[in-house]
Amino acid sequence: MDNNFDSIIGQEHIKEHLRISLTSQKISQAYLITGESMQGKEFIARIFANALVCDDPVGGYDPCGKCKSCIQAMTRNHPDIITVTHDKPLTVSVDDVREQIVSDARIKPYQSRWKIYIMNEAEKMTPQAQNALLKTLEEPPEYVVIILLTTSKTAMLPTVLSRCVQLDMRPVEDRVIRNYLMTEVGIPDYRADICTAFARGNVGKARSLAVSEDFENIKEEAVRVLKFIKKMDTSDMIRSLKSLEEYKLSINDFLDICMIWYRDVLLYKATMDDSAIVFKDETESIIREAEDSTYEGIENTLRILDKTKERLKANVNFELAMELMLLTIKES
Repeated sequence: MDNNFDSIIGQEHIKEHLRISLTSQKISQAYLITGESMQGKEFIARIFANALVCDDPVGGYDPCGKCKSCIQAMTRNHPDIITVTHDKPLTVSVDDVREQIVSDARIKPYQSRWKIYIMNEAEKMTPQAQNALLKTLEEPPEYVVIILLTTSKTAMLPTVLSRCVQLDMRPVEDRVIRNYLMTEVGIPDYRADICTAFARGNVGKARSLAVSEDFENIKEEAVRVLKFIKKMDTSDMIRSLKSLEEYKLSINDFLDICMIWYRDVLLYKATMDDSAIVFKDETESIIREAEDSTYEGIENTLRILDKTKERLKANVNFELAMELMLLTIKES
């Protein structure tokens, strides 16, 4: 994939802001990019950082991809682009911030005009860490640019937010994601439809699903269960529960696939139009399910799927929650 602004899928508002900043040379000293996991926050941050250190930006904003600085940036070896790391998985500590940003920021750039700090999972900063960072945000050296990436703006102190240019990621249109998956990732249309529906506007997630063998296995298991659940006896149900144990860590993916399936069923029942079905390779099964189900039954199924997600999040016994779900779907 190219390392320029055109290679960013969607997020036109962020691209425009950063391009204008680069061409006008009005660079802010702190940015906060907010978006879901896998949505491409770090990809955007690194293109921006690359553009800042590039010796000869194309059009005044795009990394040229050829100079020494670009090559270093693309291989993550540029001395003036610093990735802030943390040893503890759940927190970015005050020591992490002091050692990697506050103290280091006093040292001038090695070869560029700017010294850029990129911190992923900024929401994991403790209040003490954020307060330590605040001192640098309030009086940053003129060459420092800090880019904070977060999934949760509410986890950030208001004083930190007020010192940052805030850029919020937006869901990308389904048609754009679908086209990207088919042309760039090279998957067939029916699989692109499922990955697009499942990703809900998140390009990174859609791509990850498209190339994931695990996701394909989970999808096939979900479809197998849903197609035959009405005919299952107790022994079949036990076998299904055991097979679902394999996907315990990805059970939310399994449940989301089930929800997309039943939304297909509900949509067809309401419209009698099969053109909008996501599971196109299972159209006949979707139509049969719609004909055999009541609106109330489909809505009950969607409710139990949602409820199962909540129960599992609350650490209810996995086998019990899944058994109750399967029985409810069978009876609906």
